[in-house]
Parts: sequence; structure tokens; C-alpha cells
Amino acid sequence: IQMLSVQPDTKPKGCAGCNRKIKDRYLLKALDKYWHEDCLKCACCDCRLGEVGSTLYTKANLILCRRDYLRLFGVTGNCAACSKLIPAFEMVMRAKDNVYHLDCFACQLCNQRFCVGDKFFLKNNMILCQTDYEEGLMKEGYAPQVR
Repeated sequence: IQMLSVQPDTKPKGCAGCNRKIKDRYLLKALDKYWHEDCLKCACCDCRLGEVGSTLYTKANLILCRRDYLRLFGVTGNCAACSKLIPAFEMVMRAKDNVYHLDCFACQLCNQRFCVGDKFFLKNNMILCQTDYEEGLMKEGYAPQVR
């Protein structure tokens, strides 16, 4: 989506949404057509796409915002921790092939939540904090020998 200022000496362009002339100070250009700012809207939620961002999505003759496009056509999956469905528009955390709700991305032994930059370990498909991972190694006899 491009926002363009209308030059006063040019002939008004027709809006692809309402078919009226665009006499506003600004217009939007999207899909090789011109639009009033109020006419370029998501077909589902009616949000003004010029305000939401510079991207729109089209499928099945619908013009959609990112959230509704993903909700309608996005791939959903299940959380590796709680096994519940993750909506396609929801933010997630990933570890290898596993996908997690943000709230589920925690050590699966002590429930410690991870912050950006925290170390975590994936062992036997379980997310572990550093403490629980190292304790598990000690029990299994894999800990490096301290001299």
C-alpha cells in the first residue's frame, strides 16, 4: 500500500472502492488501483488498511488485513507443551520442529518462564531451563568431571 499526496493540477482519480472521484489531499495506491483512505478496508474486520501497515492480502476476491488472512487461510498447529490449537495469527515460540504458545514456553519441570536471551535446552522433546538440564545430566552421569 502506498500513500500518495494528490497534486492539485492533476485530474482526480476514481476510487476502486466507491467509484467516486478522489478529491482528498491523500490517496492510497494498492493492487494497481487508487482508493480513498476510508475505502481500502479489510473485508472481515473493516479496519482501514492504510493505517494498519503497508501490507494487504488478497485471496478469493477478498482484501484482508494480515490477522484476518492468517485466521481464514493460515496454517494452524498444536502447542508442543499443552497440545491445544494455536491460532495462525498468534505469536509463537519455536524450538527445532516444536511450536509453543508464548505462555507455554517455559521449563517443563519447574515452569520457569524464559525471557529474551535466556538459555533453554530441548531434551527428549522437553524444554528445560539450564538448572534442570544440568541436574538431569548429573543424574545420567554425563556431567563433565570437575578436577
